[in-house]
Amino acid sequence: MGHASNEATRRRFLISGSTGLAAMLESVSPASAAEPTADEKANMKVVTDFCQAFSGHDLTQIMSFMADPCSYRVTEATEPVKGQAPVKERIGGFLQNVQRFEIHDTFARGPMVFNERTDYFSGGRLKSWHGVGVFFLKDGKIVEWQDFTISTERT
Repeated sequence: MGHASNEATRRRFLISGSTGLAAMLESVSPASAAEPTADEKANMKVVTDFCQAFSGHDLTQIMSFMADPCSYRVTEATEPVKGQAPVKERIGGFLQNVQRFEIHDTFARGPMVFNERTDYFSGGRLKSWHGVGVFFLKDGKIVEWQDFTISTERT
């Protein structure tokens, strides 16, 4: 008799607990990010315009978005290139192969801008690069740019 009574109590507990948990989960809404500040929106625009400039193949225009001094870390597996002239040389080395940068998502937190994008290339060994760019801006210029790879497609 004690065993049947314990089973009934256990079943009632599990049913009422499950119902309460389901109701609680149903009432939870996904967290939404805070609306970007005016400075964050301006920084996101700088980064978006910078990425779009690559399809024009104008190295002078691209470098106009970069601070002096600046740094660029091509991937997580490389050391950063530091200084306006070395960064310009590094970008110039692959610029003619760029078709376009397709931005999938962008958000900012203070002076940091993060964008997920796919970069498309013609010629060379790389057909596309998918990853996340992390940009640190100061006074409307990109001081540091680092890319982190999600995937690549080789030719």
